[in-house]
Amino acid sequence: MSAPLSGPGSAPQAPGREPVRRGLPRTSRTARQHAPITATGLVVKVVLLGLVAGIAIWAAFPLIEAEHWLALGVLAVTTAGLFYLYLSRRHIPAKYLVPGTLFLIAFQVFPVLYTASTAFTNFGDGHRGSKDDAIVAVQTASVKQVPGSTEYNLTIATKGDPATGALTFLLSDPKTKDVFAGDADGLRKLDAADVEVSSLSGKITAADGYTLLNIGQASNRSDAVTALIVPTDEGAIRSNGLTRAYEGKAIRAYDAGCDCVKDSETGRTWTADEKSGSFVAADGERLAQGWKVDVGLKNFSTVLTNPNISGPFFGTLAWNFAFAIGSTGLTFLLGMAIALALHSPRMRGTNLYRMVLILPYAMPSFAMLLIWRDMFNTDFGLLNNLFGLDVDWFGGNWSARIAVLLVQLWLGYPYMFLVATGALQAIPRELTEATSVDGASPWQSFRAVTLPLLLVALSPLLIASFAYNFNNVNAILFTTEGGPFAPDNPTNGATDLLITYTYRLAFGAQGAEFGLAATVSIFIFAIVATVSAISFRRTRKQEEVYS
Repeated sequence: MSAPLSGPGSAPQAPGREPVRRGLPRTSRTARQHAPITATGLVVKVVLLGLVAGIAIWAAFPLIEAEHWLALGVLAVTTAGLFYLYLSRRHIPAKYLVPGTLFLIAFQVFPVLYTASTAFTNFGDGHRGSKDDAIVAVQTASVKQVPGSTEYNLTIATKGDPATGALTFLLSDPKTKDVFAGDADGLRKLDAADVEVSSLSGKITAADGYTLLNIGQASNRSDAVTALIVPTDEGAIRSNGLTRAYEGKAIRAYDAGCDCVKDSETGRTWTADEKSGSFVAADGERLAQGWKVDVGLKNFSTVLTNPNISGPFFGTLAWNFAFAIGSTGLTFLLGMAIALALHSPRMRGTNLYRMVLILPYAMPSFAMLLIWRDMFNTDFGLLNNLFGLDVDWFGGNWSARIAVLLVQLWLGYPYMFLVATGALQAIPRELTEATSVDGASPWQSFRAVTLPLLLVALSPLLIASFAYNFNNVNAILFTTEGGPFAPDNPTNGATDLLITYTYRLAFGAQGAEFGLAATVSIFIFAIVATVSAISFRRTRKQEEVYS
């Protein structure tokens, strides 16, 4: 069989070589590898990069104002890198990895690092800002009205929602007719053309850019009005009711020479203590206004050695382990038992049973927790009325703990039932049939074959469930709220987990202590990480045995 003849004027082709297609443009390797950008893709890219540029510009101004040059440099380099990456046709894998990495840093790495850094400070109520902020707070808080103090007509206003917006004092001086706006940042004079002043009361009745509060709205926020202090060169302006304000004199002033605060009425002196971030008198009295400082390992030693904190901490830690292990273990045992029962070939109607059994898993957990809380009510709860009991479930330490474990059992067993059902279906029936042929009882077959294989498959899920229950704040806050509480310790209850105890430390009525709360959070992380690492190591050993 002869080869086909070439056309007139054409040269014969070499074996294995593709013919050259005349009249068609030759594409480069790069162009063949990259699909052309569609108009929609181009618009999306421009919009997203514009959003990145807008966010970068928005974040740059506060950094420049605060003179955080390192953070500004990181922002500039990151923004430039993103533009280079997404305007270039190269680095295709990085285009997909970078967004996830940035979100990981923003929502995981940064919060962890910030929490860890907070644990080494005294950050909390009274220690939130700098030393200069503390000095201003000390002086303005000591303002008193004295004879000859300037008095103003007062109008309460906001720049937003009257119920939630930041308050501003709109002031008119009845003597000079000048008008001012004042807030916690200071006093500034307003242009008379931007405001309207009543000729009868002398109060400001309208102002550009402000929402004026009526008497009822101002009364609803009377505590915030009283607490607002406007610093001035001569002292500070405070409200005297809802329609008048005065510029008082500070009786406490900071003296840079002695680095102390002096009270002009009593003569007392509070010297700055840089280690604690407070002004301290000779008798040990501390002013409420302090500043944020690094305290090293003080918070860690306080948690471990201070009886007022270490006692509740270790007691809560023991219950925390019992709660996490009990919640995980009980739900696993019940879920596995139901899965084994429905896995039997002699069972009928298994689909209906499974649909009914997973109902607790399909319902919102927070709503179910609130319903269970009412069911445990001593007077009208379903459990006491149904079984004729008179148990104060949330009034005793152990009854409250049993109650939350029962609630967790009801909420958690459907998940364990589902995962155990899937794991059982993956175990070959030949293995259990072989043990039956060898004369093993069903219990021996389960213990020797089924349970080990189940544990190999479900160990990672059990570890994850333990970690989740160790920090299961909803299970406590929505049922017992951490109680019952001892009369001499209202900050730590019998059912408190470390996470709820930490929440109460950080946001409790006694005042926020973010430094101590961050320290407890580090302990929680270390405990869960250690338990998880040990459990995963044991899981790998089991996998090696049964693989």
